[in-house]
Amino acid sequence: MAIRIVQLGSPRHAGEGTRIGTVRRPPRGVRKDRYAADNWYDVWLPELSPSDELVAKAHHATTEKDWAAFMRAYRSEMKHPSASRTLDLLAALSKDSNFSVGCYCENEARCHRSVLRELLREHGAKIVD
Repeated sequence: MAIRIVQLGSPRHAGEGTRIGTVRRPPRGVRKDRYAADNWYDVWLPELSPSDELVAKAHHATTEKDWAAFMRAYRSEMKHPSASRTLDLLAALSKDSNFSVGCYCENEARCHRSVLRELLREHGAKIVD
């Protein structure tokens, strides 16, 4: 059992389980009844997405210094009690369940989900590599 980190909208992996969208906004132009059917997500958990301000910062990060500043700020947001407890919950569930978390970005290396992967590990989650 473990968490898989995915790009939302991509084909599902065998045994992936429930897909959780850790994004600020639902997919544009997609009817709500198509979110799961079209492999976006089964459950929306915006509490683990960066704030609107940080999303803008990430989209404008052109240098490694800019990206590092985004990562620090996102990690800081994830220290808030509700986000930290949610990370603890997902880490605990990863020991007995298969599920995935994800975002829309094509490049995980320049996406908050790369930081989310690290944070989940730090909270004790089992992650599929």
